Amino acid sequence: MSGYDRVAIITGADSGIGKATAVAMARRGFDVGITYRSDREGAEGTAREVADAGRRAAVRRHDLADPVAAAGVVDELADELGGAGVLVNNAGTGSARPVLDMGFEEWREVLSVDLDGAFLCAQRAARRMIDRGEGGRIVNVTSVHEEYPRVGSGPYCAAKGGLKMLARVLALELSQYQITVNTVAPGEIATPMTGQHEQPPEPESRPGYPLARPGHAREVAEAIAFLAGPGASYVTGASLFVDGALGLMGPQAAGALDSPDWREG
Repeated sequence: MSGYDRVAIITGADSGIGKATAVAMARRGFDVGITYRSDREGAEGTAREVADAGRRAAVRRHDLADPVAAAGVVDELADELGGAGVLVNNAGTGSARPVLDMGFEEWREVLSVDLDGAFLCAQRAARRMIDRGEGGRIVNVTSVHEEYPRVGSGPYCAAKGGLKMLARVLALELSQYQITVNTVAPGEIATPMTGQHEQPPEPESRPGYPLARPGHAREVAEAIAFLAGPGASYVTGASLFVDGALGLMGPQAAGALDSPDWREG
């Protein structure tokens, strides 16, 4: 095991990818700091699963609508658990409105949660890692939309693209401290955020996808856990797509369309 603290702080770990990542990290020997915005019961459920894996868990509310105040939970969790070797910026929100119909307040709300919050949490965690002097890992959970646009998701796509570039700048700036920074870019995953409420992905339910189904949160968590572990010590500034090759279908799908209905989202 690398020398960095066996403590992983995971934002938005009350359900979906964050919850699966918390459990995956606990099974790899990490104590886990869990944050949530409104679903305390879900966060406590994640904490129980971490405990079942034999590790300690700490839970904090983390409302990134006020990202400056919310970032303080990184220090609180690090103090309670005794360090911060890994940060997973997973908390996020989205939008479903054309840019021309969107007010500035809605635009800023999405960027505040998805980009500003991640920036501030990364600052807090990186300072802890630098003070410790043993390196560390930061993983930003983005989306295939860090690279590919989606109608009706202007601020979400802008934030995820910004989060990718933030990770790459941090990868350069923090490399002297042996801190790696990467992104994991999921495709459609069967989670509450996509309206699938933890149900197992249904095989052959997405005929236009190469693997023909949504992904499972555990499949994304395994990729995050790899980047957060000692085996990824020479991987930094990278984007790991966990999308069942959905991104490869962009040009192919565009050529197969026979109507402009895609403009409706």
